[in-house]
Amino acid sequence: MTRNSYSIFQTRFGTMGIVWTVIENGYKINRIFLPNEADSVEKRIKKQFVYSRERSSSQISGFISKIKNFLDGEKVDFDLNNIAFDMCTDFQKRVLLLEHKIPRGWISTYGKIAAQSGILHGGRAVGNALSRNPFPIVIPCHRAIQSNGSLGGFQGGIKMKKNLLENEGVKFSKSNRVLMKNVYY
Repeated sequence: MTRNSYSIFQTRFGTMGIVWTVIENGYKINRIFLPNEADSVEKRIKKQFVYSRERSSSQISGFISKIKNFLDGEKVDFDLNNIAFDMCTDFQKRVLLLEHKIPRGWISTYGKIAAQSGILHGGRAVGNALSRNPFPIVIPCHRAIQSNGSLGGFQGGIKMKKNLLENEGVKFSKSNRVLMKNVYY
């Protein structure tokens, strides 16, 4: 049995967690947990990764620092080589990789991402794939919105999604809809 490890850390948005597995030449990130009012991060980790144990690692500490810097509004490029995509379906992986390509300060719509993935009228399927994104922040699913400029959903809540987009320079109308200036795909 592979033993997963986890770390819990504080950000300006609240408590977050990261679960990883040590591999021969480093580590693989299995899941990133955003703040959630329903349950604590540790409770959600223990529910999904029953045999995991809390520990620290210099590599993971560096990864956590990158996440914190990103959340503080800095431009950070995340390397996907340490991401355990094997935990995703083929469709979800395709959507996540398309989402990862959306540059900082840009947005796309669920429908445009679906069309880019080869599925016409698949906006809802893309939204479902992103709602279960195991790697939020690294895969910037906050950059996907509804075609009318509404934010849609986000694991960390709408307030966090809006704040992340504002950190990247995305502008909003008075009615809290994204101004559709930099639309990718």
